[in-house]
Amino acid sequence: MTGTGLRELKKQRTRDALLRAALELFTTQGYEHTTVDEIADAVEVSQRTFFRYFANKEEVVFAVQDMVESHFVDALRRRPPEEGPFEAMRHAVRSAWDTIGEAIGQVVPVELHMRAYQMIESTPSLLAVHLRRSAELDEQVARLIAEREGLDVDTDPRPRVAVAAFAAVMRVTGRLWGQGEDPSVEAIRELTEDYLDHLEPALATDWRAPAARPARGRTDRTPPAAPAQADRATRTSPDRTETAPPAAADAPEREAGAHTE
Repeated sequence: MTGTGLRELKKQRTRDALLRAALELFTTQGYEHTTVDEIADAVEVSQRTFFRYFANKEEVVFAVQDMVESHFVDALRRRPPEEGPFEAMRHAVRSAWDTIGEAIGQVVPVELHMRAYQMIESTPSLLAVHLRRSAELDEQVARLIAEREGLDVDTDPRPRVAVAAFAAVMRVTGRLWGQGEDPSVEAIRELTEDYLDHLEPALATDWRAPAARPARGRTDRTPPAAPAQADRATRTSPDRTETAPPAAADAPEREAGAHTE
């Protein structure tokens, strides 16, 4: 290995050590009660060295989360173009959960990252930052979805609406997982899958009808619709293969309606 390679390796090890030490201190004694000096002392480096790698404590807290979010966005970019928006996002997050554990483990123990996530959810100042960052991620994903679908995100609301619904599920499951007793990747993945299974039925207008879960691993782009809603679903589907209702069949109804108004 060259001298440059050794220096870069040493820098990466120092950064990872600072990150691990910071997250351990944050999760054991609290974010607000932990100082930069304590983090630096734990790694036996100076405060000046800490600031070579991180601008502040907040940047340390979200360093691994940055990696997780980038992992999801990269997975979404790789999804086949024939997949619909919801299907692509769901498969991307599933793919991310399959591989993110190993990626996180190369930097910090997965269990430590999970504890840090729970700390973010329970610390008001960090939760506010987390929500702001989530809004920025939602916008990035909405623009990516619009690009996949050949749409202008600033004139067509569907990409932002679809991402908002999907992101809401991710935030709800993250919060519930953070309040639970199992801090494992498997636990949050199972909870997320369960809630995503219920997303489409929850958007149906008739909640009194029994909710039928869509089968996992669907490959078609047409969401299941209740019999009473099937015609409406066909007419209003955001799919590019949208089917318009026959004009002749509806004309009498429109005429009758006009005479009775």
